[in-house]
Amino acid sequence: MLHQPQQKTYLLAVSGGVDSMVLADLFQVSGFNFHIAHINYHLRNEDSNLDQKLVSDFCEKHKIPFHLYEVSENDNQPENSIQNWARELRYRYFREIQQKENLDYIVTAHHLNDQLETFIINLSKASGIRGLSGIPQNENGIVRPLLGFSKNEIYDFAKENQIEFREDKSNQKTDYLRNKIRHNIVPELEKINPDFLTNFSKSINYINQAKDFINQSVEDKIEILKINSSENQVVIDKEKFSQESELIRYEILKRFGFTDENEMQKVLTAQTGSSFFNSEFQLIINRNELIFEKKKEQRGKNKDEIFLQINENQIIIPQNLKNEIQEFGNCFWKIDQSKVQLPLKLRKKQEGDLFFPIGMIGKKKISKFFKDEKLSILAKQKIWLLCDADEQILGVLPFRQDGRFSSDKSSDYLEVRVNHIGT
Repeated sequence: MLHQPQQKTYLLAVSGGVDSMVLADLFQVSGFNFHIAHINYHLRNEDSNLDQKLVSDFCEKHKIPFHLYEVSENDNQPENSIQNWARELRYRYFREIQQKENLDYIVTAHHLNDQLETFIINLSKASGIRGLSGIPQNENGIVRPLLGFSKNEIYDFAKENQIEFREDKSNQKTDYLRNKIRHNIVPELEKINPDFLTNFSKSINYINQAKDFINQSVEDKIEILKINSSENQVVIDKEKFSQESELIRYEILKRFGFTDENEMQKVLTAQTGSSFFNSEFQLIINRNELIFEKKKEQRGKNKDEIFLQINENQIIIPQNLKNEIQEFGNCFWKIDQSKVQLPLKLRKKQEGDLFFPIGMIGKKKISKFFKDEKLSILAKQKIWLLCDADEQILGVLPFRQDGRFSSDKSSDYLEVRVNHIGT
């Protein structure tokens, strides 16, 4: 629940239906500071315009700031998955208004029947306890104060308080899964038990309590299994992880964005050096370690490629990268400027990379060099190669310069310096 809700600001999503008009009326009589947003999809011809007029008239009457988005051909409405497209469009618009107007919360009129329909949909998808716990009442800045009330209770309230609203006739169709559940399945459940919806509300409460308990247990278990951690990395004992129950293993992987059940078995059997990826994390298997590492934010056109500036004869390495390089040591290189093509850049290792390490005979693959240096999998991923515009590798920072480009001249050279003092 919200603390001191009268001191917060809100953006109400109002369609003109009974649920959202009751929500708007409750906020208006309670004296909350709020705006209203309405989206006209123009899917129901004049009915869509009448919905818009009802909401705008309500705002004008009560002097409520009104935000309107009218869907046009530029919005690229798809032939299929209209509901998902519409949902993404409206929440994107709501977030834009929220940010622009500096409002604390978005408020929607989801109710208990919506909760039941969502539960049944998620049950059919085997979505786990999070899916079965239904629509959250307050999550990610979205508040749903009517979740505990049934559709009939909302209708009764609207009638008793003479709240004007409009019916969306398309809700009577059974073209969509949610409408099929609403009109074909829920009535049958209520025939079996007239108190079904009330009992379902209690069950959802129990499931949410169980979810909270599991979430806390998983956080505690991660702390027990953790070998070490930093802001961008968590390292877990693989052997101890494999001994946990399937539920705990799944929930731990889910914390780091790995939700595919098939992935769990792959993680348990993967060889050292294997990697798994999602949009936020990389999971690296390193002997008896599971290393969950946040992906680095893009630092240029290519996140694994950074172009360098040159000041006089000094190659300027950004301080954050210099800090990474210093983990492995210091270096001071002189590069023959006549043998390289500018601009210079730092990049990560690529397949087939090789160089001619200074002090050694002949060429060596970078991968073999890493192996000879006994670098861990994680360390290999932190190493930067200094290259020129022709992709010639000038050295592996800070380990070894390429002998072909070293310079012993007193002038016409470029200097690379990485140490803990000065530049």
